[in-house]
Amino acid sequence: MTALSRLRELSHFVIAAAVLAMGIFQLGSLWAELRTGGFTLDTLQKLPQIVESGLVSGGNRMVSGVFMVIMAPGLALRSRLAWVVVTMLVVIDIALWLTVSHTHFLFGSLELVLLAALYLFRAQFSHTSIAAASIFSTGSLFLVIAYGVLGSLIMGSQFSTPITDIGTAFYFTIVTMSTVGYGDIYPTSADARLYVISLIILGLTVFTAAISTVLLPFLQSRLHDFLAGKERAMKMSGHYVITSRSNLALNTCRELHERGESVIFIVDTAGEDLPGDAQVVTGNPTDIETLKHASGKTAKAIMALGEDDATNAFVVLAAKELQGSAQTVVAVNNTKNLAKVQRVQPDMVIAPTILGGELLAMALTGEDVSDQSLIDRLIKTGRTDGDDQVSDS
Repeated sequence: MTALSRLRELSHFVIAAAVLAMGIFQLGSLWAELRTGGFTLDTLQKLPQIVESGLVSGGNRMVSGVFMVIMAPGLALRSRLAWVVVTMLVVIDIALWLTVSHTHFLFGSLELVLLAALYLFRAQFSHTSIAAASIFSTGSLFLVIAYGVLGSLIMGSQFSTPITDIGTAFYFTIVTMSTVGYGDIYPTSADARLYVISLIILGLTVFTAAISTVLLPFLQSRLHDFLAGKERAMKMSGHYVITSRSNLALNTCRELHERGESVIFIVDTAGEDLPGDAQVVTGNPTDIETLKHASGKTAKAIMALGEDDATNAFVVLAAKELQGSAQTVVAVNNTKNLAKVQRVQPDMVIAPTILGGELLAMALTGEDVSDQSLIDRLIKTGRTDGDDQVSDS
């Protein structure tokens, strides 16, 4: 493995560690005070004053640091939501660095490097667990609201109508985050305007991230079910289940239909090669739930007639786990796999390609073959008694 490949494989851990370190650094005076005084009762009592001091001297850095510390574990888990939030935070920090002089040049340069790394390795952050995204989104939303309420109270005198109570602070925070902007309360100082800008950007970032990672997948699934119709498990019995679209499977279906039998196909995707009147279940035939969807437990037989012997054997194993009354029929296409397939103990093994080779050899050598001999060669029992050896013929 090359050094570049190794770096790409561990990039999410490296970026998560960098974001955590940057978040701790941005908390500034909070961490300095905690390191100096330790986690004592007196230090904890002074924590609100420390937070207030940090917000007044650089509120955007305080909230950015808190978000980065919270989102760092999400980056380590390759969360897409954490990547979106951290990327937007870094963009905001860089924009503020370029417009105000509160940020050190070295720190701003490091954030440019971090932004480049987030972009280059964006493909590593692809996990979109709805449960994890919901937790991150809810926590982030509450954090932004708390930031808005606390900041509004601290800077209350710097607004057109002074904010002096939590109710007014909460009202102003929601109106600002939603970008409604009634105009009854607005900032009158440069620091207050900067704080309101950061609140708007953070509110939009968190809200957009929540929509894209939580609500959109949920709504997309609901819309698909509404438009395409959610498949329901078929309620049938006494039918045949065929788990392939091979020529053998299609011919077997045609012959069963001519005899008045019902057939259900299990295929990965529907296609025009299947009979027009055939009932089709899309899915993995080696999955027990897919077999249940096709009422495999009450079928007369489950026939694995595909061209891959290993897949056919796994279909038989899955069918046996149903513990139903269906017989299991498996097709074998390679002579070398016959003994292996018989070890899963299907009720019937059919080897048409093997029979074709035998018939050709027998015809060329002038051997006489009876009808019973042909049937025995074409269809073999899959069950063995005791420790009997299985023939490869």
